[in-house]
Amino acid sequence: MVANVDSTRFVLIQTSHPGNVGATARAMKVMGFSDLVLVKPRFADVLCQEETVAMASGAADILARARIVETLEEALDGVTFACATAMTPRDFGPPTREPRALFAELAGQAHKLALVFGSERYGMANEDVYRCHAVLSIPTHPDYGSLNLAQAVQLLAYDWRQALGGFEVAARTTDPRLADAQAVQGLLTHLQASLETIGHLDPAAPKKLMPRLNQLFNRAQLTVEEVHILRGIARSMVKHAASED
Repeated sequence: MVANVDSTRFVLIQTSHPGNVGATARAMKVMGFSDLVLVKPRFADVLCQEETVAMASGAADILARARIVETLEEALDGVTFACATAMTPRDFGPPTREPRALFAELAGQAHKLALVFGSERYGMANEDVYRCHAVLSIPTHPDYGSLNLAQAVQLLAYDWRQALGGFEVAARTTDPRLADAQAVQGLLTHLQASLETIGHLDPAAPKKLMPRLNQLFNRAQLTVEEVHILRGIARSMVKHAASED
Protein backbone atom coordinates (compact mmCIF):
# COMPACT_ATOMS: atom_id res chain seq x y z
CA MET A 1 0.00 0.00 0.00
CA VAL A 2 1.32 3.45 -0.92
CA ALA A 3 1.29 5.96 1.93
CA ASN A 4 -0.10 9.44 1.71
CA VAL A 5 2.27 11.53 -0.43
CA ASP A 6 2.09 14.37 2.11
CA SER A 7 3.74 12.24 4.79
CA THR A 8 7.17 12.97 3.31
CA ARG A 9 9.00 16.26 2.86
CA PHE A 10 12.19 16.91 0.92
CA VAL A 11 14.27 19.81 2.25
CA LEU A 12 17.13 21.41 0.31
CA ILE A 13 19.39 23.77 2.25
CA GLN A 14 21.12 26.66 0.45
CA THR A 15 21.03 24.97 -2.94
CA SER A 16 23.36 26.64 -5.45
CA HIS A 17 22.42 25.16 -8.81
CA PRO A 18 18.93 25.63 -10.26
CA GLY A 19 19.31 22.39 -12.21
CA ASN A 20 19.53 20.43 -8.98
CA VAL A 21 16.26 21.92 -7.77
CA GLY A 22 14.54 20.91 -11.00
CA ALA A 23 16.10 17.45 -10.98
CA THR A 24 15.01 17.02 -7.36
CA ALA A 25 11.42 17.85 -8.31
CA ARG A 26 11.58 15.24 -11.06
CA ALA A 27 13.09 12.63 -8.74
CA MET A 28 10.33 13.27 -6.21
CA LYS A 29 7.50 13.10 -8.70
CA VAL A 30 8.49 9.78 -10.23
CA MET A 31 8.43 8.30 -6.73
CA GLY A 32 5.08 9.87 -5.86
CA PHE A 33 6.22 12.64 -3.50
CA SER A 34 5.25 16.29 -3.72
CA ASP A 35 6.33 18.29 -0.64
CA LEU A 36 9.48 20.30 -1.43
CA VAL A 37 10.90 23.05 0.78
CA LEU A 38 13.99 25.14 0.01
CA VAL A 39 15.96 26.83 2.77
CA LYS A 40 17.69 30.03 1.63
CA PRO A 41 18.55 28.93 -1.91
CA ARG A 42 21.25 30.89 -3.70
CA PHE A 43 18.72 32.39 -6.11
CA ALA A 44 15.43 33.72 -4.77
CA ASP A 45 13.73 33.01 -8.09
CA VAL A 46 15.15 29.50 -8.43
CA LEU A 47 11.74 27.83 -8.69
CA CYS A 48 10.92 29.62 -11.93
CA GLN A 49 14.33 29.78 -13.58
CA GLU A 50 14.60 28.25 -17.06
CA GLU A 51 17.17 25.64 -16.03
CA THR A 52 15.08 24.58 -13.05
CA VAL A 53 11.95 24.07 -15.13
CA ALA A 54 13.91 22.28 -17.86
CA MET A 55 15.48 19.82 -15.42
CA ALA A 56 12.13 19.23 -13.73
CA SER A 57 11.01 17.70 -17.05
CA GLY A 58 7.28 17.55 -16.43
CA ALA A 59 7.39 18.01 -12.66
CA ALA A 60 6.51 21.71 -12.80
CA ASP A 61 3.61 21.07 -10.43
CA ILE A 62 6.12 20.11 -7.73
CA LEU A 63 7.92 23.42 -8.27
CA ALA A 64 4.65 25.34 -8.21
CA ARG A 65 3.80 23.94 -4.77
CA ALA A 66 7.32 24.24 -3.36
CA ARG A 67 8.05 26.72 -0.57
CA ILE A 68 11.08 28.85 0.23
CA VAL A 69 11.87 29.54 3.89
CA GLU A 70 14.67 31.23 5.78
CA THR A 71 15.59 28.57 8.33
CA LEU A 72 15.68 24.80 8.70
CA GLU A 73 13.46 25.23 11.75
CA GLU A 74 10.72 26.59 9.50
CA ALA A 75 11.29 23.82 6.98
CA LEU A 76 10.84 21.16 9.66
CA ASP A 77 7.56 22.56 10.93
CA GLY A 78 5.22 19.62 11.42
CA VAL A 79 7.98 17.05 10.89
CA THR A 80 8.27 14.29 13.50
CA PHE A 81 11.35 12.52 12.14
CA ALA A 82 14.11 14.26 10.18
CA CYS A 83 16.90 12.46 8.35
CA ALA A 84 20.09 14.36 7.54
CA THR A 85 22.17 13.42 4.52
CA ALA A 86 25.59 14.46 5.75
CA MET A 87 28.60 13.36 7.74
CA THR A 88 27.84 12.86 11.41
CA PRO A 89 29.68 15.53 13.46
CA ARG A 90 32.72 14.13 15.26
CA ASP A 91 31.87 15.41 18.73
CA PHE A 92 28.31 14.13 19.00
CA GLY A 93 25.17 13.91 16.95
CA PRO A 94 22.37 11.65 15.77
CA PRO A 95 23.12 8.02 14.90
CA THR A 96 24.31 7.18 11.40
CA ARG A 97 22.05 4.68 9.66
CA GLU A 98 21.89 2.79 6.38
CA PRO A 99 18.79 4.08 4.54
CA ARG A 100 16.97 0.81 3.81
CA ALA A 101 17.29 -0.52 7.34
CA LEU A 102 16.07 2.73 8.89
CA PHE A 103 13.28 3.15 6.33
CA ALA A 104 12.03 -0.35 7.08
CA GLU A 105 11.62 0.70 10.72
CA LEU A 106 10.01 4.05 9.94
CA ALA A 107 7.56 2.79 7.31
CA GLY A 108 5.30 1.22 9.90
CA GLN A 109 5.14 4.37 12.02
CA ALA A 110 2.93 7.43 11.63
CA HIS A 111 5.75 9.92 11.12
CA LYS A 112 5.89 13.05 9.05
CA LEU A 113 9.31 12.33 7.59
CA ALA A 114 11.78 14.89 6.26
CA LEU A 115 14.79 14.05 4.11
CA VAL A 116 17.22 16.94 4.48
CA PHE A 117 19.97 17.70 1.97
CA GLY A 118 22.75 20.24 2.33
CA SER A 119 24.29 22.58 -0.22
CA GLU A 120 26.33 21.20 -3.11
CA ARG A 121 29.58 22.80 -1.88
CA TYR A 122 29.40 22.63 1.89
CA GLY A 123 26.83 19.98 2.74
CA MET A 124 25.00 20.49 6.02
CA ALA A 125 26.23 22.60 8.91
CA ASN A 126 26.64 20.76 12.22
CA GLU A 127 23.87 22.76 13.85
CA ASP A 128 21.50 21.61 11.10
CA VAL A 129 22.53 17.98 11.54
CA TYR A 130 21.86 18.29 15.28
CA ARG A 131 18.22 19.10 14.50
CA CYS A 132 17.79 15.73 12.84
CA HIS A 133 16.94 12.37 14.37
CA ALA A 134 19.29 10.31 12.19
CA VAL A 135 22.01 10.68 9.59
CA LEU A 136 21.63 8.64 6.44
CA SER A 137 24.72 7.17 4.85
CA ILE A 138 24.13 5.86 1.33
CA PRO A 139 26.27 2.73 0.82
CA THR A 140 28.71 3.58 -1.97
CA HIS A 141 32.02 2.21 -3.17
CA PRO A 142 34.59 2.90 -0.43
CA ASP A 143 36.98 4.51 -2.91
CA TYR A 144 34.48 6.96 -4.37
CA GLY A 145 31.29 8.02 -2.67
CA SER A 146 30.60 11.38 -4.33
CA LEU A 147 26.96 11.76 -5.34
CA ASN A 148 25.33 14.68 -7.09
CA LEU A 149 22.57 16.24 -4.98
CA ALA A 150 19.77 15.13 -7.30
CA GLN A 151 21.24 11.62 -7.51
CA ALA A 152 21.16 11.34 -3.74
CA VAL A 153 17.56 12.56 -3.71
CA GLN A 154 16.58 9.94 -6.30
CA LEU A 155 18.24 7.08 -4.43
CA LEU A 156 16.62 7.95 -1.11
CA ALA A 157 13.25 8.69 -2.70
CA TYR A 158 13.31 5.24 -4.32
CA ASP A 159 14.32 3.42 -1.13
CA TRP A 160 11.71 5.26 0.92
CA ARG A 161 9.01 4.56 -1.64
CA GLN A 162 9.94 0.86 -1.62
CA ALA A 163 9.73 0.81 2.17
CA LEU A 164 6.25 2.33 1.95
CA GLY A 165 5.10 -0.41 -0.41
CA GLY A 166 6.27 0.74 -3.82
CA PHE A 167 4.33 0.89 -7.05
CA GLU A 168 3.21 -2.05 -9.11
CA VAL A 169 4.93 -2.57 -12.44
CA ALA A 170 2.33 -2.24 -15.19
CA ALA A 171 2.69 -4.74 -18.01
CA ARG A 172 3.14 -3.12 -21.42
CA THR A 173 2.22 -6.25 -23.36
CA THR A 174 -0.42 -8.92 -22.89
CA ASP A 175 0.62 -12.32 -21.61
CA PRO A 176 1.45 -14.66 -24.51
CA ARG A 177 -1.03 -17.43 -25.37
CA LEU A 178 0.76 -20.73 -24.85
CA ALA A 179 0.34 -23.51 -27.40
CA ASP A 180 -1.49 -26.57 -26.11
CA ALA A 181 -0.19 -30.14 -26.37
CA GLN A 182 -2.17 -30.82 -29.55
CA ALA A 183 -0.60 -27.82 -31.31
CA VAL A 184 2.90 -28.89 -30.26
CA GLN A 185 2.30 -32.44 -31.50
CA GLY A 186 1.01 -31.03 -34.79
CA LEU A 187 4.22 -29.04 -35.11
CA LEU A 188 6.33 -32.12 -34.39
CA THR A 189 4.48 -34.16 -37.01
CA HIS A 190 4.89 -31.38 -39.56
CA LEU A 191 8.57 -30.91 -38.68
CA GLN A 192 9.27 -34.64 -38.87
CA ALA A 193 7.80 -34.84 -42.38
CA SER A 194 9.84 -31.83 -43.48
CA LEU A 195 13.07 -33.20 -42.03
CA GLU A 196 12.48 -36.48 -43.81
CA THR A 197 11.81 -34.64 -47.08
CA ILE A 198 15.11 -32.74 -46.96
CA GLY A 199 17.00 -35.85 -45.89
CA HIS A 200 17.94 -34.70 -42.41
CA LEU A 201 15.93 -37.45 -40.73
CA ASP A 202 16.06 -41.10 -41.80
CA PRO A 203 12.61 -42.61 -41.05
CA ALA A 204 14.24 -46.06 -40.87
CA ALA A 205 16.61 -44.92 -38.13
CA PRO A 206 15.11 -41.83 -36.48
CA LYS A 207 17.04 -42.41 -33.26
CA LYS A 208 15.90 -39.92 -30.57
CA LEU A 209 15.64 -36.76 -32.67
CA MET A 210 11.90 -36.25 -32.45
CA PRO A 211 11.57 -37.10 -28.71
CA ARG A 212 14.43 -34.69 -28.02
CA LEU A 213 12.73 -31.96 -30.04
CA ASN A 214 9.54 -32.72 -28.11
CA GLN A 215 11.38 -32.15 -24.82
CA LEU A 216 12.99 -29.00 -26.20
CA PHE A 217 9.61 -27.55 -27.18
CA ASN A 218 8.11 -28.49 -23.80
CA ARG A 219 10.92 -26.65 -21.97
CA ALA A 220 10.52 -23.65 -24.24
CA GLN A 221 6.76 -23.48 -23.59
CA LEU A 222 6.00 -22.42 -27.13
CA THR A 223 3.35 -19.81 -27.77
CA VAL A 224 0.70 -20.17 -30.47
CA GLU A 225 2.55 -17.63 -32.61
CA GLU A 226 5.86 -19.49 -32.22
CA VAL A 227 4.22 -22.74 -33.38
CA HIS A 228 2.98 -20.92 -36.48
CA ILE A 229 6.48 -19.53 -37.12
CA LEU A 230 8.13 -22.95 -36.83
CA ARG A 231 5.55 -24.58 -39.08
CA GLY A 232 6.17 -21.82 -41.62
CA ILE A 233 9.89 -22.60 -41.46
CA ALA A 234 9.12 -26.30 -42.00
CA ARG A 235 7.09 -25.46 -45.12
CA SER A 236 9.88 -23.23 -46.45
CA MET A 237 12.42 -26.02 -45.93
CA VAL A 238 10.39 -28.33 -48.17
CA LYS A 239 9.84 -25.65 -50.84
CA HIS A 240 13.54 -24.79 -50.89
CA ALA A 241 14.50 -28.45 -51.21
CA ALA A 242 12.01 -28.93 -54.07
CA SER A 243 13.38 -25.90 -55.95
CA GLU A 244 16.86 -27.41 -55.93
CA ASP A 245 15.77 -30.72 -57.48
